Amino acid sequence: MTPVVKASALRKCYGDLCAVDGIDFEINRGECFGLLGPNGAGKTTTVKMLTCALPVSGGDITVEGLSVNADPRAIKYLLGVCPQEVNLDPDFSVFKNLIVYSRYFDIPYAEAKERAGELIERFHLHDKLERPIEDLSGGLKKRLLMARALINRPKLLILDEPTTGLDPQSRRQIWDEVRGMKRNGLTTLLTTHYIEEAELLCDRLVIVDAGRIIEQGTPPELIKKHLGGDGNLEDVFLKLTGRHLRDE
Repeated sequence: MTPVVKASALRKCYGDLCAVDGIDFEINRGECFGLLGPNGAGKTTTVKMLTCALPVSGGDITVEGLSVNADPRAIKYLLGVCPQEVNLDPDFSVFKNLIVYSRYFDIPYAEAKERAGELIERFHLHDKLERPIEDLSGGLKKRLLMARALINRPKLLILDEPTTGLDPQSRRQIWDEVRGMKRNGLTTLLTTHYIEEAELLCDRLVIVDAGRIIEQGTPPELIKKHLGGDGNLEDVFLKLTGRHLRDE
């Protein structure tokens, strides 16, 4: 099966500092693939290169066979991106944020309105339809970001630290949405520094640290390989790095 995403010797350097230092990975169609690591490991830098927001220093990364070096415009049409930071337009309502964003993908207004209505219902935002963004809680803003990321019906959904800063209830609501998208076969890239999140949601993952991949596989495979099957990903990270991910 041809992978949806393929990174080959991918690098991003700033002078002598390499934020991403020659990594290789593939994301298969229909899976939830995780980039697990501490803050500063290179996860968001990798996402920025994948979304064509940051030029690569070396190597390549492709989406559906298209290279970020040669086909950035075509790639952007294939992606849905839920960023780590909240970048909703504060001048627009919940509904208007979705409609305006749809214009970047040349979606006709009538179709955009229909899609926006479906997403508002799906993410339980119907009672906030005309509310300004500043009135939304952190959890509601994240739900709107996910809805916005799906307005173009992407081939690949990118969730960059989607639950950072959320309370436990809001975090579980986001997890439920990701599980639903997995059941529907949407290919997803999840970056996270939460062990439980990666273990619950990811079909496969890579553990990254200091810009490099130090291990990869399914959560059960990694636990079996490094711990004999008795333990969790937190223990795997501790064994590989000598420190707890939760302390990072």
